Amino acid sequence: MTEPLETLADQHARVVVIGAGQAGLSVGYHLRRLGLVPGSDLVILDRAPSTGGAWQFRWEALRLGAAHRVHDLPGMRAMSLEFDDADRSRPARDVVGEYYRRFEQHYDLRVRRPVAVTSVSRSDGDGGVAGDAPADGGLCVTTRSADGTVTRVRADIVVNASGTWGTPFVPWYPGRDVFRGRQVDTTEYRSATEFARQDVVVVGGTSAIGFLLELDGVARSTRWFTRRPMVWAGTASLDVESAVAAVDEQDRAARAGEVLPSIVSGTGVPVSRRIRAGIDRGVLRDEPMFTRMDETGVVTADGTHVHADAVLWATGFRADLRHLAPLHLRTAAGGVVVEDGRSAEEPRLFLAGYGPQASTIGANRAGRRIARQVMDALAG
Repeated sequence: MTEPLETLADQHARVVVIGAGQAGLSVGYHLRRLGLVPGSDLVILDRAPSTGGAWQFRWEALRLGAAHRVHDLPGMRAMSLEFDDADRSRPARDVVGEYYRRFEQHYDLRVRRPVAVTSVSRSDGDGGVAGDAPADGGLCVTTRSADGTVTRVRADIVVNASGTWGTPFVPWYPGRDVFRGRQVDTTEYRSATEFARQDVVVVGGTSAIGFLLELDGVARSTRWFTRRPMVWAGTASLDVESAVAAVDEQDRAARAGEVLPSIVSGTGVPVSRRIRAGIDRGVLRDEPMFTRMDETGVVTADGTHVHADAVLWATGFRADLRHLAPLHLRTAAGGVVVEDGRSAEEPRLFLAGYGPQASTIGANRAGRRIARQVMDALAG
């Protein structure tokens, strides 16, 4: 069920979870099992208008199985609900949204939405905001509602599970500001029909593959440019050894406070039958990144001009941590130091779905571990 927004005012919660996607719901489920009461002890905030996390914003043509696998939330099988049994003819956004809605209702998680968290700061113990030094008052979560109402919730512990969808990464290239065509990032893509009979340049990795396959036969032409050569896994599914290595690299970067690398860059892309067909047709043929853009297209390293009506930037995301800025956690390397899901600089802050937990199965497994750590912190 969805709690009314006005109940947030002047509230104290033992734990506030920011985000109700895979990671946030997993943590919320386990905290409830460990004894916290949703709506009072445990407050889950989500800025999105509906259930489904980032999936609710995905393009209509995307189907389950066409991208990375969506793993079941903990407790879903007890509801006789599994993504492996889902109708794959329906848009993935609709399926995930429906399953998450049923999950929230079944476990009575009382997610409050739409509530945008604008900042997390240290509290002085009276609901006010303290300075940079840790205070006994916990953390103050400031929110803004759709009508502009600003409220605060003081929390003993905050679990940030805000994901990445709100912060798409678009790299700068010379001439990007003079290109007269359309530029679209992954969050803005809706349908291939928007690019019918156009010359489209697609930039990026995994998401680019899906876009190229959808644009094939709709756009007049497509050209695919990547910042590094695409690595095909050679199998139809991700092998365990590559997955472990990629997660280890994510963990190393998180502990060092560095910007997190792409998971796929360390694993390669599994070659499904659909992808194999795209490779064989020449649709999935990546080229080295162009050097600049001009008014009508892009210019490759050898000086060749490629005409483009539109450039589709499928260049990934960065962790959405802007609301944590008052805590001053960002390192000189551009990241946040996180050890086993917990901030090294602010022990009352946990980050779920961050770094090695970024995959859907990683977020599930981390949910239980973080929930137990949170309960230990509350007891301590």
